[in-house]
Amino acid sequence: METDWKKFQAIVPSLRERYIAEQNRRLVILLSSSNKTETERFWAAQKFIEKQARILCDCLDGHSRSKMLLAMLSMKSVGMLKSEDLADFSDELKRQVLDWPT
Repeated sequence: METDWKKFQAIVPSLRERYIAEQNRRLVILLSSSNKTETERFWAAQKFIEKQARILCDCLDGHSRSKMLLAMLSMKSVGMLKSEDLADFSDELKRQVLDWPT
C-alpha cells in the first residue's frame, strides 16, 4: 500500500492538469456557442467553472493514505482517473478501483 500511495502522490499533478485541459477545451466550446447570447454564454461559463471547481476540490483536496481509494474513486467517477492510469499500481488496488460501480 505504501508503494501505491507514493505512485498516487506522483500521478496526481498530471491527472489534475489533464482534467483541467479537458475542461478548458469544453469551456472554449461553451464560450464559442453561436446559438447563445453573450450574456447566456457568460452565465453558462460561470456555472460550468463553479461546478468544475467543486469537482477539483472534492477530488484533490485533503489526500491521505487512508482516503486514497476514496479519492481515486472520486477521480474515476468524473473521468479524471482513467483505466490506463492504473497500470503501475498494485493488482489489488486496480481491482478495487476498476470493479467499483460508476
